[in-house]
Amino acid sequence: MTSHHTLSWWRDAVIYQVYVRSFLDSTGDGIGDLAGVRAGLPYLRKLGVDGIWLSPFYPSPQHDHGYDVADYRDVDPVYGDLGEFDRLVSAARRLGIRVLLDIVPNHCSSEHPWFREALAAAPGSPERARFHFADGRGPGGGEPPNNWHAMFGGPAWTRVTEADGRPG
Repeated sequence: MTSHHTLSWWRDAVIYQVYVRSFLDSTGDGIGDLAGVRAGLPYLRKLGVDGIWLSPFYPSPQHDHGYDVADYRDVDPVYGDLGEFDRLVSAARRLGIRVLLDIVPNHCSSEHPWFREALAAAPGSPERARFHFADGRGPGGGEPPNNWHAMFGGPAWTRVTEADGRPG
């Protein structure tokens, strides 16, 4: 039987967010990686860390610091591979450190297969329903639908090209 304390372990836990890209580089290429995170686990345990929260390390074109995920089921090769992720989780478990993943289900990369399917599908299709498409304003719809700005600057909207080559 699971105790209430086990279910709510996170209430009193020390969670350390790890931005994999800058945490610890195991290869000398200047980019942190999962093997580097694994190598740093004993130090984090000495600090009293109960869990690590890994920022996205999934394949990504890196337009949004890795939050523009192209494949939620894999590891970006710059950070390692699924085998290295498994070794990281096993090492963390041996040290009593829980591993939390930053999963970003509310948006994905323009390179994600679902978004590519949406661009190839017709307006009103089930593939398009996964995303928010809006008609542009102005002559020919060339202006953004509204004045929203992206977090990193510029408009929050990008004009797409329809499957038949027309601007969408």
